[in-house]
Amino acid sequence: MNSRLLEILIGSLPKILLPGIAYTIPLTLISFAIGIVIAILVAVTRVMKIKVLSQFFQFYVWVFRGTPMLVQLFIIFYGLPNIGFNIDAFPSAIIAFSLNIGAYASETIRGSILSIPKSQTEGAVACGLTIWQTMIHIVLPQAIKNCIPALFNSFISLVKDTSLAANITITEMFMATQRIVAVTYEPLALYIEVAAVYLLFSTGLTYLQRYTEKKLSKNSSVSPA
Repeated sequence: MNSRLLEILIGSLPKILLPGIAYTIPLTLISFAIGIVIAILVAVTRVMKIKVLSQFFQFYVWVFRGTPMLVQLFIIFYGLPNIGFNIDAFPSAIIAFSLNIGAYASETIRGSILSIPKSQTEGAVACGLTIWQTMIHIVLPQAIKNCIPALFNSFISLVKDTSLAANITITEMFMATQRIVAVTYEPLALYIEVAAVYLLFSTGLTYLQRYTEKKLSKNSSVSPA
C-alpha cells in the first residue's frame, strides 16, 4: 500500500464515521423502534382475527415482504410527490424502513405468539382475565422474549440496509464514501473501508445479541423457589 492511498484511507475514516453517527445509527434505531411497534400491532391483530383490520394487515405484509426495499424507498420519496405528498428524504427512509421491518417482524412475532401453549390462554381466561388482558400480560411478553434472537437479526440487517438511503440523497456512510471516491478515484480501497465499518457495527451488535441470548437463557433456566 503506497503512502498516498494510506493517507486517503486515514483521512476518509472520520468522514465515513461521522455520517454513520449522524444518519446511519439514528435511522436504524428510529426505524427499528417504529417497525417493532407496527409488527406487534399487526401480529396481535392477525392472531386475534379482527375483521377487516386483519385482512388489511395481511395485504400489507404480503406487499412489503414481496417487493424490494429499494423500490419501496423510491415509491415513497420519488413517487408520492406525483399525488401531492412531498416527504423529505430522512422521513421517507424512516417510513420505508419501518414499514419493511414491521412486515417481516410481524411474521416472526405472530409465529412466536402461536407457539405459546393454548393451555396458558385457557387458564388465564378461567382465572377471570379477558382475552385481551391475557394477550397483553401473559402471551405477548413470552412471545417477544422467545423471538428476541430473530428480531436482533432483523436489527443487524437493517444497519446494512440503511446504505440504500444513499439512493434518495441521504448522506449516510455509503454516500459519504461515494463522494470521497469521486474525488480520490480509489473505489476499491474506499469501498472495502466502508464495508469494514459496516462489518464492525454488525460484529458489535452480534456480540450484544449473544450476550442478550445468554442472559435470557440463564433467566429462563432459573427455577422458582
